[in-house]
Amino acid sequence: MFKIMIVEDDQKIAHLLCSHLERYGYQAFPITDFNRIMEQFGDVQPDLVLLDVNLPKFDGYYWCRQIRLQSSCPILFISAREGKMDQVMALENGADDYITKPFHYEVVLAKISSQLRRAYGSYAAPQKERTIEAAGLLLYPERLKLSYREQTVELGAKESALLQSMMERLDRVVSRELLLNQLWDDQVFVDDNTLNVYITRVRKKLKDLGIENAIETVRGSGYLLRVTWEA
Repeated sequence: MFKIMIVEDDQKIAHLLCSHLERYGYQAFPITDFNRIMEQFGDVQPDLVLLDVNLPKFDGYYWCRQIRLQSSCPILFISAREGKMDQVMALENGADDYITKPFHYEVVLAKISSQLRRAYGSYAAPQKERTIEAAGLLLYPERLKLSYREQTVELGAKESALLQSMMERLDRVVSRELLLNQLWDDQVFVDDNTLNVYITRVRKKLKDLGIENAIETVRGSGYLLRVTWEA
C-alpha cells in the first residue's frame, strides 16, 4: 500500500484528498504541524508527496528542496497559482508535476498513479539507494541512518544534511555560511548557536559509533571532517 503525504493547509481540501486516496487503496498522511514537516516526512517515509505552494511560514518550493535533500520520491504540486513561472519554479526546485486548483480529484488520482508506476512500477528504471561513503563510514540520506562497521545510528533531517555536506568535502573546511545556507535555506535569521547545537549532536552520533574527534572546529572559518577511524 503506497503512502501519500499531503502538505496542504486548506483543511477541507486535505480532508477530501485523504478520502479519495483512501477510497483507492492508498494510505494518506496529511500534515497538521507545518513547523515539523521534515520530521513528519522522516517518520512517514512517503512514496509520494502532494505539496501546496502557499503554506504557513515557508512556501512549497522551500519544502520541495528540503525533501529533495533526503529523497527522490515523486512530488506533485497542487496550487491555485496558475502562472507559468510558478510551474517552472516548481519543476526547477525538484517537483515532478504541477496541478492547478480547482482540480478534478480523478485527474489528481490519475497523475498519482502515473508517477507511482514510473517510480516504482515494473517498467521503472531500477533505482539504487543513494549512499555517501567516507572511509567506511556510510550515510543513507533517504533513510536518515549512519553506519560504521556493524553499528547504525538514527539521524535527524538536519543532522543528515550536515553530515552529507561534510562527508562530500572530506578533509576540507566547510564554511559556517555554506552550512547555514544549506540547512536553513530561505530563513531570514538563524541564531548562530543553532549550528553549534547540531554540530554537537552529530559529534554525539559519531561517538555512538565509536568515532571521536572527527569534526574539527576551524576558528573563523567553519568545520572540517577528518578521518580518525579505520576504513
